[in-house]
Formats: sequence, structure tokens, C-alpha cells
Amino acid sequence: MENYNLTQLRDEETNTLKDYINLVRLHIVPIVIIGLSALIVSIIYAMNAQDIYTSTTVIKLSKPQGNILESPLLPEFSDFGSDRFIANEIEILKSYTNRENVAKSLIDTFNVIGEPDSFYLILNQDFLENSQTNKIKSKSSIAGMLNSKVAIEQKRGLDIVEISVESPSPFEAALIANVYADEYWKLNLSYNRQQLINVKRFLKSQREEKLNELELSENKLKKYQEEKGIVVLSEQASSLIQQVTDFESKMNATQIELTITEKNLEQLKTALRGQDEKIAAYIESFATESYLKGLQTEIAALEVQRDRAIANSNETANEEFILKKFEKNINDLKKKLDSKIKIFKAGIFASSPEEVQQLSQQVLETEIKYNSLLASFTELDKIVADYERRFNQLPSRTLELARLERERVATEKLYLLVEEKYQEALINEQSTPGNVIIIDPARVPELPSKPNRMLIILVGLVLGLGMGFGYAFARSYFDNTVKTPEDIQKKNINVLAWIPQIDGVQADNREFEFIVSKKPDSIPAEAFRALRTRIHFSKIGTEGIHTILVTSSAPREGKTTVTVNLAGSFALANKKSVIVDCDLRKPRVHNVFNVNKTPGFTDYFFGQADFKDILRKSDVDNLYYITAGTIPPNPSEILRSTQMEQFLATLKEQFDLVLLDSPPIIAVTDSEILSRLVDATILVVSANITEIDLMQKATELLSHDQGSFIGVLLNNFSYRSGYGSYYKYYYYYSRGTKQKSKG
Repeated sequence: MENYNLTQLRDEETNTLKDYINLVRLHIVPIVIIGLSALIVSIIYAMNAQDIYTSTTVIKLSKPQGNILESPLLPEFSDFGSDRFIANEIEILKSYTNRENVAKSLIDTFNVIGEPDSFYLILNQDFLENSQTNKIKSKSSIAGMLNSKVAIEQKRGLDIVEISVESPSPFEAALIANVYADEYWKLNLSYNRQQLINVKRFLKSQREEKLNELELSENKLKKYQEEKGIVVLSEQASSLIQQVTDFESKMNATQIELTITEKNLEQLKTALRGQDEKIAAYIESFATESYLKGLQTEIAALEVQRDRAIANSNETANEEFILKKFEKNINDLKKKLDSKIKIFKAGIFASSPEEVQQLSQQVLETEIKYNSLLASFTELDKIVADYERRFNQLPSRTLELARLERERVATEKLYLLVEEKYQEALINEQSTPGNVIIIDPARVPELPSKPNRMLIILVGLVLGLGMGFGYAFARSYFDNTVKTPEDIQKKNINVLAWIPQIDGVQADNREFEFIVSKKPDSIPAEAFRALRTRIHFSKIGTEGIHTILVTSSAPREGKTTVTVNLAGSFALANKKSVIVDCDLRKPRVHNVFNVNKTPGFTDYFFGQADFKDILRKSDVDNLYYITAGTIPPNPSEILRSTQMEQFLATLKEQFDLVLLDSPPIIAVTDSEILSRLVDATILVVSANITEIDLMQKATELLSHDQGSFIGVLLNNFSYRSGYGSYYKYYYYYSRGTKQKSKG
């Protein structure tokens, strides 16, 4: 194997697509296993997954329309507040109140239908197993379930909202969607009609009260006439009664309307204070402004004077003249009042947030209406008091009858007025629409929307393969072992050579461990010959290398195998070589040659054997070996002794090359001691076993001032698993060996 630049090879041939493909190929078995496992799980899940049906109700939400002052200044911003309004309505849709109403309606529907097979979500799933369990969930449980099973979404850019429900029962999915929309429609309608409902309730109570008062007054008049005989009132008394009752009924009607307006105003003010208390106070201060109240009082006074003048007029021509006279003044005052209010509206709406403009508008209008009614009531009260004085001046003979008649007529007029207002309130309530329109009711789906079984299987397969690839890359990323010569070169450590895996060598079978002797034409044997050449040229310009130490960073990295085969390759090159097993803790050289470890060189040191007894010849010409011998209690002291130096000098005189097999350098100091006695030291690391940190530590220990360390040998390297183009070397060697075998 020729010496070439590994750095250039790394720069040019690593990190290519082929490298990643090769990485995947190396881990193809776990990738396939993980991928198939995920595929099987996804198939099982897809086949057993429950069918889910989806049904959707489509509703349209209309934003309440205000007056021109609520409109935006520029047309292009006309929908600025629409999204906010829709968002608010969606929150109302999701509210617990609405969900609770839906839950109650679903329970009622279930009780009417009575078919559990048509339901799933609202049922207790274990009621079939336990007869004591209620079939249907509680209202609160159903309301909580709806929060997760009902999806409410706005179609982008539209006032359309979709209510979608998923359920294993297609009937239930459609039912829940429709009930959800119906209950929201009712809730929205009740919110929009809230003020009208309050007015209707108040008028209903007033209607019943006035009806009772009317019956009582009629009974009093009837009883009086029966006791006193039929008394006919004079024309003057009848006219006075007619006038006073007209104004009394107007005053009482104004009082009723004033009460209604006051209640509405208080509700609106409370709502506005919750949003912006400053605006509420500002509107109230404006409405009570003296100039404004003065205009309202003048208008009310003129209207009462107009009505009184008409009541005292007996001719139609006079009535028309009176109307023209008063109406001009009244209209002028109203224009001034409207102008003042319009200026105020423009100012307050220019500085108010969009969401409070409509509420502010309602508060302002109701406040103005309340003050106007109060002014009218005050003026009417004055007129009625004046008529009361005139009424009390009637002759005593007719006064009591006139009073009873007045009470009856006034009560009757007031009752009729309240009845009219009540009927108007009923009509207004029913005619006031909500801002919700159900466009497309939910229908019972025919096919399930979930699960998409093919998609689940496909996702499972992709996910499984992704997990497999992730496992391969993660294992490669977090694996801190030496894999290729490049890993050694990146640490600025010289790489002597790499030895491929020797087929047939396992922990319990060492038949082919001495590969250069057993299979001299094999790829590993050729790699050891390349290593021999590298060593020969590693120290050019010196007297040459005669003693070589082979060590490793940790056990089981193949240093003994490397030592024996390297010595064999030198012997086959007609170099008289000897192997000395200096691993005095766990020697293995005797196992390779299948002999006893004693006598060995330790026995020679202690005078228990002669030199000729410990030197043994192998089956390979020019190759000798010396076993460790008896294991001593102090290996380091023996290797550091003068006897060891003399022993090595003796071997150098008799042999061309002396190779020392030593223990791992990280574990003990034996190898570090021997490295100072030899000409060259080789560190053996095993691919996919030796950790890079241990390799670096070992090279630091061997890089001392003696300078014997010549490089690292990568053992058990798989050419097929290498990155870059290492495989071409495998192809070259394998082709060469085949040609030799043919020859």
C-alpha cells in the first residue's frame, strides 16, 4: 500500500451523497426493522380506528347597523370593526351559557328519541357494562365535552361562521351542529330584544294595574248613580272633565314612558361605564347642560301651550291657526337643539373607540329623550294643577259626580294608551330580528371524514423510515469511536496503515489469526505487507528500525494479532524476526502458536531456564517467538530493569527485527516503559471499538522525548464501511488476490 495524502483524500471525497448512502447501507437492518415496525403499527391502528363523521352548520353574522356618525370616515376602512365583531360573536358561541343550553336541548332530544344507538358523545361509555350507570351524561359534562368536540371557525374575509362537529355517530354529529346553531340564534335574539322585553314586561304590569283601576272607577260611578239617581252633568262640567282628563292621561303616559326610559338609560349607562367611564360621565354632563335643558324646557312648554290652546278652541280654523303659530317656534327650537346635539356627537365619536361608539350613541339619545320627557312631565303637571283648581270650583251638587266621571274617563284613556303601547311593544319585540342567519343547516353525513387510513399508513411508513434514518445518523453522530483513517487524521495523528477485518476470527475461534501464514494471498495479509513497508520507510536517514513495540489504548483491540502477523510478514521478507510477549498480565502469544507459556523470558530472568529453552521457532521460516513465562507479581519493575535492556540488546544481535507485544498503555505503565527502550512504537486502535479520547490519551503518553512513536495502525477496518473511496483499495486488493489464485 503506497503512502498518499489522507488530508487531500478527506477534503475531496468525504461528505458526499455516496457517503450518506453508504451510512444508510451500513444501518440498513435497523432502518428496515424500525420502518416495518412503524408500518405494522400504523396498519393495525388504521384498521382498528373508529370511523368519525363530520357535520357542519353554516351561519351568517350581520353587524348591527348604526347611524351615519358611526360609519367610518373612509370607505376603504368600512370593514375595520367587522372582524372584531365576528370574534366577539364566536366567543359568545363558545360561551358556557350557550353550551349549557345546547346540552339541555340534547338531553331533551335524547329523552324524546330514546335510541342510544344514534348517540355516542353524550352517552356514558360504560353504561352497557354497568346497569346502574346513567345512559346519558350530566348537563355539565356534555357542556364540557362540547368545548373540545365543536369547532367554530370564521371563513377568512367573510361574515360566515362554520360550526363543525365530529362524532362516531353521523346522526349525532348533525344533531349537535344544528342544535348548537339554534341555541346560539335564540341567545343572540334574546340579547338583541333585551330592552324590548324589559319594556314589554313593564307595560304588561301597568296594563293589568290600569285595567283594575278602570274597573274600580266604573264600579264607583255606577254605584253613585244608582244611589243618587242618574245625574246629568252640565256642558261646562263635561267640557272641563274632557280637558282635564286629556292632560291627565298625557301626564300619566309621559310618566310611564319616563319610567321606561329611566330604566333603559340606567342599563345603558352601566354598560358604557364598564367600557369607558369617562365617556359616560362626559355624556351625562352634556345632557344636563343648562343651555340644553333650557331648550328642552321651552319646547315642552310651547307644546303644552299648543295643546291647551287647541283644547280651548271650538273651531277647526282656529286650530289650524294655532298649530301654525306654535309649530314654527317649536321647530326653530328643535333645530337649535338638534344642531347642538349633532356638534356634540361629531366631537365625541371622533375621539371614541369604534367598539363604544354605538353604545355611546344609545346613551346620548336616551339621555336626551329622558330630559325631554322630564321637561314635558313638569309642564303637564302644571297644566293639570291649573285644571284641578278650575275643577274644584264646580258647584258642590255636581262636584262628586264630576270627580267620579273624571276618574273613570282618565283611567280609561290611560288604560287605552297603555294597551296601545303594550301592543306596540309586542310587535316590536317580534319584529326585531337578530343578526344571525342559518344559511346551511347540518346534514347527516353518509361517509366518514376520519380516519384517512391510507394517509395513516403512509405517514406511519414515512415516520418509521424517518426514525430509522434518524437512528442511523444519531448513532453515527454520538458514536465517539474511531471508524476510518480520517477520524485519526483529523486529530493530527499519523496513520501508518489500516488492517481489514480477518474473516473467521472470533473470540472462540482463532484458526486464522496468523493470517499471513494461513492465507498469505488474502487481503489482510497484503495489508500487513503494506504495513511492513510503511514501517521500513517511517524513519529514513537513521540506522533503521530493529526493535518495535506494539501496544493499544484498551484491551481487545488486536495488538497481539497485529504483532504476530507483522512479525510474520517481516519473516516472509527474509528478515530474521522474533516475537517477545511482554504482556506479563494477560499474555496471548502462546495461544496463537498453541504452546505453553512457560518457560518464558521471565523464567530466563530468574535463572529458571536457559536462553535456548525460551527461544522457539515457528512454522514460518525466519520467525521465532518467546512467550511471557511465569507471571511475576511486579511486571513493571521487571520491564524497567537492566536485565530487560540487556535482554533486548542480546536479541538485537541475533535477529534483524524484535517485536514486543505489550499490555494496553492506558491500563498500566508497562508499554510506556518499553516505548523508551525500542526504536519504534505502534499504537493499535480497533475500528468501531476504540474511543477517540482514549486514542488521543494513548498517543500523548507515547509521544515522549525518545521519539519512538511512529503512528497509529487502524485494525479491523471494513473497506466497505469506509467513507470516501476506501472501497477502491478493497477492490484493488481483492482483484489482485483473485488473479494470484488463478495463476
